[in-house]
Amino acid sequence: MREDYIDRYRDLYQQHWWWRAREKLILKNLRAQQPPGGWQRILDVGCGDGLFFDHLTSFGEVEGVEPSAAAVIEAGSHRSRIHICPFDENFQPGKEFTLILMLDVLEHLADPAAALRHALTLLAPSGRLLVTVPAFKALWTNHDVVNQHVTRYTRRTFRELAGQAGLEIQAQHYFF
Repeated sequence: MREDYIDRYRDLYQQHWWWRAREKLILKNLRAQQPPGGWQRILDVGCGDGLFFDHLTSFGEVEGVEPSAAAVIEAGSHRSRIHICPFDENFQPGKEFTLILMLDVLEHLADPAAALRHALTLLAPSGRLLVTVPAFKALWTNHDVVNQHVTRYTRRTFRELAGQAGLEIQAQHYFF
């Protein structure tokens, strides 16, 4: 993500209808899928400054990983729970997670299958991985350029990617 966009991201995340609606949809899904003991340990990959953490803490213990130091406010309220490093095989937090979120992350990566495979190594046996990605290359705009996206997905291309990574898809939907 370009640094000039990172500077505006917090305001957009807090005020723009798209982020508000996406957050509501994700929270509804997490509530519906939540196991009886809660999600327990949650990892938010590409968490930025932990803007979603306040909601996620109602489900369990939350931490995040963010590759861009520019996206994390050093004095931020969630800074102590954010690892600033790439999400690759070098990220080894020493624990498993019952829920891993990759919300609009994969479209930024040159090797998204490797990121999904790594997520699987961090997932507890009964854990879940929730992924959102932008859809349809035909909808590519300057927004994708500013965000430094590599691609967009369809249900078919995401299923293929998930298969390459060894994922079993339990549900797949378009929204917006």
